Amino acid sequence: MATSRLHQLSELGQSVWIDSLSREMLETGELARLMQEDAVVGVTSNPTIFEKALSSGGWYDEQLREVLEHENDPKEVFIALATEDIRDACDLLRGAWERSEGVDGRVSIEVDPDLAYDRDASYQEALRLHELVDRPNAYVKIPGTVPGLGAIQDCIAAGRSINVTLIFSLERYDAVAEAYVRGLERLVESGGDPRNVLSVASFFVSRVDTEADRRLEELGRSDLQGRLAVANAKLAYQSYKRIFSGERWDRLASLGASPQRCLWASTSTKNPAYSDVLYVDQLIGPETVNTMPLETIEAFQDHGTVAETLTEGVAEAQALLGELADAGVDYDDVVATLEREGVEKFADSFAMLRDGIATRSKAVA
Repeated sequence: MATSRLHQLSELGQSVWIDSLSREMLETGELARLMQEDAVVGVTSNPTIFEKALSSGGWYDEQLREVLEHENDPKEVFIALATEDIRDACDLLRGAWERSEGVDGRVSIEVDPDLAYDRDASYQEALRLHELVDRPNAYVKIPGTVPGLGAIQDCIAAGRSINVTLIFSLERYDAVAEAYVRGLERLVESGGDPRNVLSVASFFVSRVDTEADRRLEELGRSDLQGRLAVANAKLAYQSYKRIFSGERWDRLASLGASPQRCLWASTSTKNPAYSDVLYVDQLIGPETVNTMPLETIEAFQDHGTVAETLTEGVAEAQALLGELADAGVDYDDVVATLEREGVEKFADSFAMLRDGIATRSKAVA
């Protein structure tokens, strides 16, 4: 029996995913090694990650030459390159998907961030990406913006599994869960089978502290710094337990529906004054996912603490929101700022990615 810290964490019911994917990781066997040694059972990807992968060496050059023979739109070139990586990763993780009955073994690809505020376009692109990848263990990521909520519900109702990304607020988390549940209800009403339609809600963590800490620094309240991100996630988990129980959910569960697990994203520590495993140690609990960058995986394997912590300190987490308000920190403005900036950052990365593909295309042509 494996005894690494991440294997022990998995035994507590939290799935370990990695938040990067590249052709190099696939072809060198690095992803396979992570699955074996570090209990990795899922992969998330986004335009920022792919932009970095494309700029590192010539791993995509051969396929790029082939794609350029019939396509010159940088976005379409990206989709051709990225979907091959996603398919290969899905195939590699197929065993984990089968063993977990579809819960794990998932690989995510993201819709164009420029569509984050367009319900219909996000829905159509999500369907298209699912068709292009053509793997049952693929997730398509849709940002949890207000327009995105409708696209998410529509996709679930159409029988497509979705990773909802860029969730920062407790109110928005509830709305995301409602979109999933209502999507399942629509699927069932139309005669569909909910057993093969799953979702995760990617709740971003470290960025919450980054923004709140900046405001607290200006207010001279360093005593409250470094606390909101963990408290926010712990309260979201309480909402998860409430939403995915009771009569309404039990009807769907009786038909084979699975709850939409919380996925802790952005779990690398941005502030060097904090523990480099803070956002893993403090958020361990069953029926959840932690998607970590490689350096966080390595740090937790070296010195992380394996203990169920997600349900501890809930009253203190709730009280913290009041303390922050009294100190002058507007929680609603913090999370609204983070959502807006999150969409902008991914859109900027996507623009850089398109530019990078255009430059690389000229180099290999």
